[in-house]
Amino acid sequence: MVKRIIMEELVRSIKFLFVFDKELLKNDLQKVMDKNWIAHYNTNDYNGKWTSIALMSANGKSDNIYALNKSSEEVIYTEILDSCNYFKEILDGFLFEKTAVRLLLLAIGAEIKPHSDHCLGYEDGSFRLHIPIITNSDVEFILDDTRLIMNEGECWYIDANFIHSVANRGTIDRIHLVIDGVRNEWTDDLFFKQANQKQFIKPIPEISEQQKKLMIEELERMNNPALREIIDNLKK
Repeated sequence: MVKRIIMEELVRSIKFLFVFDKELLKNDLQKVMDKNWIAHYNTNDYNGKWTSIALMSANGKSDNIYALNKSSEEVIYTEILDSCNYFKEILDGFLFEKTAVRLLLLAIGAEIKPHSDHCLGYEDGSFRLHIPIITNSDVEFILDDTRLIMNEGECWYIDANFIHSVANRGTIDRIHLVIDGVRNEWTDDLFFKQANQKQFIKPIPEISEQQKKLMIEELERMNNPALREIIDNLKK
């Protein structure tokens, strides 16, 4: 019988044990501040100023800030990384395929409305990491009704499938390095050191007895011996 994992068991976030050098992060950031930051494309999801610049993108351009790569192009370093050695060192140290790497700036007084992202939980085979570079104690990051306090230099996994929102109620802009990647054995080792791997199994939706009965009848009509185990599991 297939074991069902309830939503409450899924890991919402992880604060990893390592910390990055705050001064080196800020030094690299200063080299980028006068570049062309682009307003975030989800204009209905926020109030105020929310801008971004890409460190890796499908075409290697820093103005390509899309999180989803809809082309077949390889995600590569943008021109921004030419002078940002510490950012590059961090990215090279993460041994997984990156699908997007961006700096995201949430200005003073700006708010990102409650929303969820598509297939960005580790259980989906993809994930998002946050490394705060500049932040303040009045930033309210809410994930699934729980406030997360993410400090400068820390590295956090956020299951963006859950409803989350951000409000910068402080007196300085908040800037994070945000890395989207693809799960592999290296990341499994990283994640499973701090959480049980069973907590990253995608939940199986519950089905009614009537739905189950119809599924069994349809599978039995196919008369395929390879489906026997599935039928037996459904009958249990």
